[in-house]
Amino acid sequence: MSNDGNDEDMGEKLQAPPDFDGPTSRRSCTDVLFTLLIWTMWLSMTGLGIYSIQTGDYRLILYPLDYDGNVCGANKGNIDMTDYPYLYYVNDYSGGVCVKECPALEELTDPFTLVTYNGLFQVQGATIANGTIAIADYSVNNDTLTCDEDTCYPNGSAEQSYSSSGVNRGKGFAYYALDTYEVLGRCVFRNEATDKLNSIVNPTNQNFTSDIIDMATQNENIKEGFDLWHNLFADLWITRYFILGIGFGAPLAIGFLYCFMLRVPGVLPIMVWASIFSTIGIVFAGGWYASDRATQWKAADPPKYTDHEIKVATISSYVLYAIGGLLVLLFLFMRKRIQLAMGCVKETSKAVIAMPMIICIPVVQGLGFMVFMIAWTVYSVNIASMGDFSTNTFAAGNIQISVRTFEFSDFIKKCGWYMIFCFFWSGQFILAIGEIIFAMAIAKWYFARDKSKIRNGQVWSSMTTSIWYHTGTAAFGSLIIAIIKTIRAFLAYLQKKADEMNNGIAKAILCCCQCCMCCLEKCMRFINKNAYIQTAIFGSSFCTSAKEAFFLIMRNAARLAAISYVAGGVVFVGKLFITTLTTGISYYTIDHYVGDELYSVIGPLFFIAATSWFIAGMFMSVYDMGIATILQCFVADEEMFPADERFAEGGLKAWVDNHGSK
Repeated sequence: MSNDGNDEDMGEKLQAPPDFDGPTSRRSCTDVLFTLLIWTMWLSMTGLGIYSIQTGDYRLILYPLDYDGNVCGANKGNIDMTDYPYLYYVNDYSGGVCVKECPALEELTDPFTLVTYNGLFQVQGATIANGTIAIADYSVNNDTLTCDEDTCYPNGSAEQSYSSSGVNRGKGFAYYALDTYEVLGRCVFRNEATDKLNSIVNPTNQNFTSDIIDMATQNENIKEGFDLWHNLFADLWITRYFILGIGFGAPLAIGFLYCFMLRVPGVLPIMVWASIFSTIGIVFAGGWYASDRATQWKAADPPKYTDHEIKVATISSYVLYAIGGLLVLLFLFMRKRIQLAMGCVKETSKAVIAMPMIICIPVVQGLGFMVFMIAWTVYSVNIASMGDFSTNTFAAGNIQISVRTFEFSDFIKKCGWYMIFCFFWSGQFILAIGEIIFAMAIAKWYFARDKSKIRNGQVWSSMTTSIWYHTGTAAFGSLIIAIIKTIRAFLAYLQKKADEMNNGIAKAILCCCQCCMCCLEKCMRFINKNAYIQTAIFGSSFCTSAKEAFFLIMRNAARLAAISYVAGGVVFVGKLFITTLTTGISYYTIDHYVGDELYSVIGPLFFIAATSWFIAGMFMSVYDMGIATILQCFVADEEMFPADERFAEGGLKAWVDNHGSK
């Protein structure tokens, strides 16, 4: 059922090379050139990283920085802060002081004790001992601001101190002693402590009339934004072991088991439909659970949760019910297509059964990416630490609030963009070389006269052949994607600048450019994927492979489009099942063990779901790439050989001809 129209307009049909008996490999000049280029990129990145390690200091990035530019926990700055490793925030500009320990206060807060740029300041009524919060000695700084009763406690009143020039509603050089917990060297205020403090120093939430307080009122949304990010960061830190253990471990285990079970004869339909029903069930169960918890929280006496938390739980239940309903309608609409897709997955399963080691390729890719990320992260952190200190000042009436920050030279900024490019190119290269290995292993199975002899050895030979002969092809294709992604990253940077300038015309133009680049990236990913398959079969260079793959698909567009579309449904179901199951397990586990310690479970769950979706995609790519390779091998086989010499088994030909037109 090939297209019999104008073949001249869609390229000449493939001709089998002499003595063709399966995938061949040869190295072209282009392969050598781009292999050298990607090695040059890695060597230059390593050289830049070594220079940054010798010149920079990672502690400037990983350790907190106080308002005077000293590194808490290190002897880096004007004062030796080795004994003061934690940062206590004093204002919303991220200005703070180094302390020996993050304060833990039984009374949650002391409104008559202030942590200031020049140590602890207390007035009559203070409830904590003077040495409770050990602050570094900042008296050596000549320009250090100091509290007195006029600037920080007018009339000795805690309520009036909140609007004083010293505190300035969180915009000054002093803030109250609060109960905190430590997150990456930062002392984060507990929500209960801030709630109690607000009820004392601003009980009626009144608006003050001074210019200082007007400015603070205008920046209240900024403060809420800081609170949101602080709470999210704290939730991620509290659940870090659950994220690492369940968020990474569970999808790896579930994904491997899922792909392994798909290869078992007769299990595929059970797995697919069970995944569909389980996914729908998990979503509805999550909705019921959220609704039940909201009801219990509302009925609790005394109340343990705020109205906002109850409202979030209720809305979450509605959203989950709605998602469940949409999934039911979606799968009802796609039920016939899913049945068709199973036939294509069955053919891929035959190859996976013959070469079960192919399932481990995503694990190898993941390990390779992890090794690269370790080096890249170390280099990037040190490059980011090569900036110069600058002082930002903020006017608070007749007082100037100073905060030390980093500024980067043009050279450092260019180094940062180069590291982003290296990240994109290396990440895409790892994916590309994996796709070539996939395609070559599947193609070797397809073009074997006696498929019973195909074993795991073909996977290993495909891996060594791809790395030895086709790294240049992978480097060329991944370079194109990396350039596009780098341009998109720069456009996103310009969009942010345009948004800060409130330039509507620039935002509209940049948005259109971003959409165009996104479409271009999608097209190039499609071309690359099919070019890699051609490379795996014929050993040709990237450009030749891309051209041949494009015309091959055009000549057989109807069949390939129909089958690829429906087969993608099974891949989507697998990714959705792995992600949903992992997220469901994470929710119940986190809620059971640390639910009471979190501001919201949504942040950690979103992070786990995103990670699970990525890992699930790696495993399901075995079938995604396998289906695409088998279909392209089939149409190439059909064009190159007469009917009695083809490699396709009768069942595969009948299935493609039967379903390709549906």
